[in-house]
Amino acid sequence: MMELRKKICIFGTGGFGREVLGCIADVLSGTEGGLEESACFMVDDEFHDGEKVMGVDVIPRSQFDPQLFDIVVAVGDPHLRRAIVDLLPPKTTFTTIIHPSAILSTSVKVGEGSIITAGVILTCNIVIGRHAHLNLQTTIGHDCVIGDYFTSAPAVNISGTCRFGDCVYFGTNAAVREGVTICNDVTIGMGGIVLKDICMAGVYIGNPVRKLEVGHKLS
Repeated sequence: MMELRKKICIFGTGGFGREVLGCIADVLSGTEGGLEESACFMVDDEFHDGEKVMGVDVIPRSQFDPQLFDIVVAVGDPHLRRAIVDLLPPKTTFTTIIHPSAILSTSVKVGEGSIITAGVILTCNIVIGRHAHLNLQTTIGHDCVIGDYFTSAPAVNISGTCRFGDCVYFGTNAAVREGVTICNDVTIGMGGIVLKDICMAGVYIGNPVRKLEVGHKLS
């Protein structure tokens, strides 16, 4: 599901950015025109070296023109992603990318600039905020409301009737119990199991998760 109005500009050439290019290729499979004509990367000027990445052009941020490009920000850190979006020109338009293998009911609403990758399952009456990243095999149950700049790493499982604020990040294989509310600016570590509401920003790890105190080092 992607409306190709202009050439798609992917901000970021890191691992996820390159995965997004592959997702776009799958979306456009069978349509006229090649991937190079439909997409490009963008990086900050100091990182621009003129080389192509995976066969497509890379432009510096100073050459970005909202009249020529739609954009998607493929940067995993939610706060950095929000900062990048905030610095883009006011007339910037954002594309939403949904891989053909993702399963979404007709009652799912997805915010602009979001990326839903292969194998994701969203059941019913779900709201996904703006600029969210749902990585491989993420599942979200009924009646969930997910805030802006959400990120799930692969194989995250979210049960029904959950409420998440903005800039929430779930590491690989993390899971959350039904009916849980999570406030803004929370990171759930890899394999973390969330059994109750989280009302304080921070990093949470373990099964069940506990807040990682400032200065504590992971062994």
